[in-house]
Amino acid sequence: MTIKVIRDQSLPMRHIAHVRNHLISVDGTAAEGGNDAGPAPHDLYDAAISACKALTVVWYANRKGIPVEDVQVSTERDDSEERKGVYRLATTLHLTGDLTDAQREELLSVAQKCPVHKLMTSVTTEVSTVLG
Repeated sequence: MTIKVIRDQSLPMRHIAHVRNHLISVDGTAAEGGNDAGPAPHDLYDAAISACKALTVVWYANRKGIPVEDVQVSTERDDSEERKGVYRLATTLHLTGDLTDAQREELLSVAQKCPVHKLMTSVTTEVSTVLG
């Protein structure tokens, strides 16, 4: 799969990310010189883990017949030591439904194993950049 990011010349920094048939506005904050016309790249990175956890929990609950009604994930970023090589994300899983304590713990365990969580914590990502 190829993701393309194309500049929107109407704003100083805004770009449009093309993901399959989806368009996502990406921009810098006002402090960075942008117009905040969309999430910044770090926001998308943080949102990826939240979305993955939510989708994984819903998929698993449906598969196992666990009566979860709603899943929400909130993520707090601590980037105070990013330049030192430490980027912290604290996620909180909010579940509703007629769930037992055991089911809640099972869903928490599943959320901690979502593919993006594994990607962010267990895999070496290699990035190459070339001129086209």
